[in-house]
Amino acid sequence: MPSVRNVAAEYRINPITVLKGYQQLVEEQLVETKRGLGMFIKPGARNRLLEGERQKFLADQWPRVYATIQRLGLTPQDLLERR
Repeated sequence: MPSVRNVAAEYRINPITVLKGYQQLVEEQLVETKRGLGMFIKPGARNRLLEGERQKFLADQWPRVYATIQRLGLTPQDLLERR
């Protein structure tokens, strides 16, 4: 991954902000620090991110989508035809 300094310079943001973001990625076990080499994306990080997004969608957005489908009286066929 790019260094904290490079990201901060490229996006013109405070290096501390970038560092906090990187620390969050480490806490979520998406990246790892290899001393003296830098930060690297861990194997399986993409799958962990996708699973988190799936869970968030099902918990936060799907209930509203489902309620709208029910309110409008849409059938599965209606939805598949519009795909």
